[in-house]
Amino acid sequence: MPHLYRHLQVHQIFGANTNVGKTIVSTALCRSSTRNGRANCPTVFYLKPVSTGPPNEADDSHILRFSGPQRSAISSWCLFKYNEPVSPHLAAKSAGLENGSPHTFDRHFIESVSRHIAGIAKSLPSDRRHSMFVETAGGVHSPIPSGTTQAEAYRPLRLPIILVGDSNLGGISSTISAYESLLLRGYDVGSLLVFKEDYYRNWEYLTEWFAKRNRESTVGAKVHVGVLPKPPERKPDPAEDFEATEQYYNRICQPGSPMRNVVDHLAKSHSRRIEELESMPGRTLQHVWWPFVQHATVKGPQDVTVIDSAHQDNFDATLSPPPPPPETSSRNPGTDSILRPLFDGSASWWTQSVGHANTSITLAASYASGRYGHVIFPLASHQPALQLAESLITKGPGKNWAAKAFFSDNGSTGMEVALKMAIRSAKLRYRSGSQVSTSKELGVLGLKGSYHGDTIGAMDACEGGVYNAAVEWYKGRGFWFDVPTVGFKGGKVVVSGEWKLPGTSPSQDTGVWSEQFASVHDVYRVEDRLNSKLANLYRAHIQDTLECLVDEGHVFGALVIEPLIMGAGGMLFVDPLFHRVLIDTVRSNGRLFSRAFSSSSPHLEEGSWKGLPVIYDEVFTGLYRAGFLSATSILKTNPDISVFAKIITGGLLPLSVTLASQSIYDSFLSPNKVDALLHGHSYTANPVGCAVANEALNMLETMDQNGTWQRSKELWKEASEGASPVWSVWSPSFVKDLSDLGQVEESMALGTVLAIRLRDQSGAPTWLNGLCPD
Repeated sequence: MPHLYRHLQVHQIFGANTNVGKTIVSTALCRSSTRNGRANCPTVFYLKPVSTGPPNEADDSHILRFSGPQRSAISSWCLFKYNEPVSPHLAAKSAGLENGSPHTFDRHFIESVSRHIAGIAKSLPSDRRHSMFVETAGGVHSPIPSGTTQAEAYRPLRLPIILVGDSNLGGISSTISAYESLLLRGYDVGSLLVFKEDYYRNWEYLTEWFAKRNRESTVGAKVHVGVLPKPPERKPDPAEDFEATEQYYNRICQPGSPMRNVVDHLAKSHSRRIEELESMPGRTLQHVWWPFVQHATVKGPQDVTVIDSAHQDNFDATLSPPPPPPETSSRNPGTDSILRPLFDGSASWWTQSVGHANTSITLAASYASGRYGHVIFPLASHQPALQLAESLITKGPGKNWAAKAFFSDNGSTGMEVALKMAIRSAKLRYRSGSQVSTSKELGVLGLKGSYHGDTIGAMDACEGGVYNAAVEWYKGRGFWFDVPTVGFKGGKVVVSGEWKLPGTSPSQDTGVWSEQFASVHDVYRVEDRLNSKLANLYRAHIQDTLECLVDEGHVFGALVIEPLIMGAGGMLFVDPLFHRVLIDTVRSNGRLFSRAFSSSSPHLEEGSWKGLPVIYDEVFTGLYRAGFLSATSILKTNPDISVFAKIITGGLLPLSVTLASQSIYDSFLSPNKVDALLHGHSYTANPVGCAVANEALNMLETMDQNGTWQRSKELWKEASEGASPVWSVWSPSFVKDLSDLGQVEESMALGTVLAIRLRDQSGAPTWLNGLCPD
């Protein structure tokens, strides 16, 4: 709900503490802003979202009482009023207004403020400049009625901030602390106003401190410091007090006064902000080379979306050009906000889990940055990395099978590490005493449509396709099975394949074979299906294929799968039974893979991997993206190696962890350094990334345990008429009904992922991929 208008400047006034003079500043700003228009005075709007105390002492009344000759040009409003002169959360309790959850009230509260601002903007003529000031209550962290601090509650608006400093004893600390609290949450503090108190002289120190920071830092807006004359002391006689206060306002609002300079600065900053946003598309095209974009098809700046900020599920972005108003609308588009909320439908390439700009995640990063920065990792340890490794192995997705955690920087390099682990382990087992040339390449077994990243090894582990085939160094190393998929088609749950599976009866029209199920629940109860006819068909097909491949001279070093959902390859929801049967068949064929190396079957120690090392690429689906911690909870079989990234840091920083079993780890043990896993990067186990990951995983675990997703789970349980191993935040009826639409070929959802396969104009299906509500 961003608010950036050409014709209306909106600023929010925070105080470093209570009783620092916010309302005096607000009144002076309102008066000075009306005069700033000279002959064509703009209208000025004041909003106090929350007020406590007697109505006759309310801040919105003070604004009008001391608006001077400009009273008709100033509008003053308060949205939530409480009579008790205490903190808003206590005043609300005293008034008996504790109904509903804090989250529900917070949403109602901020939407009320946002609607008020938008309503004012739409009511004004677009050919004149206007000003609006939104004054908070108390200090930066003073709570709103729900108990949520103001710094958190107002963050969805991210209005430019005017901070009123504290002139009292201790005010230097409280002012800098308030400023840094706002900065930490992504606010731009453009102005600091402080009263000139000549005993403590806080204004001197703060002026120098912010001047130094403006020179040395690029973080946040440059802070303009305005020093205002100290207000007169309150007088016992109301008439005398009014006269003294009115004279004070007249003096500080005169042309050339500090307050008029502040108003001029605010106007210039507002214009510069708009100019910056409007120049960014052209500058971006001039200097930036995007990933996954064919720049020859970019028409111009109108194709560039500028993201000014992000919060929760949305970007605050400029759209070029903005969408036109409906034909039936009478509104003036010139009064619309330049920034618009834009739903992050791909969760920023599947990285987001707890929402953009989450304060808990930000604080975790700040703490680790302040404590460590970055430190070298080999033969060293630090608390964030150790905590993360222990958590993933002892209670996370590696529980009961993983022994070691290897850190890298993203999903693709995490997969490179996994491939190195698996190939080395297979080589050591099968090439010991083998008559096959040691130069013969080991390939991988995988699935068509897989995507494991854009580094060379990860690309070579995938069948040639749009992401890798055009790369000059690409050399597909392996064999990839066709996969059956699951989804809703015409309101029915269907497992189907667009490839020949002996024993099935494909449609004569489409060549697609399919099997219908009563519910999604029945598809994902994998162990109940292991003896089904379809399982036997899968098993026979996979076994025959493996034997043919070995007879042709292929040798393999790993089975690599994206369990349950193949993301970048087309958002394919793979039949989990096929995954399970493929893993079981590979693991039962140790003799077959030994034969490929012309070696005898080795003796296996207890706990060793069987057949081939099995790699789960859970970069996309792991850690609750698909509704569960790991695919092991659905497939009911553990990998030998598993890779996690993306969601692991809550969407803030790049980090990947590759988990490995003891037998995989043992493959690298030797007296020789050259036999070690010689892979790493300068920022391995970066403490900031690890600290953020610990916080993100804790938040996800809490949500899983405290019932945050319970209602969604119950809906899927009801739809399955019993316990369901899978669920989604998208309701089953919604997903089912989507598939009944004429233009929809198929729909499916797991966890936060929704995919819709549309029919194009020719009737051919095409995917609308990965809508993620988080």
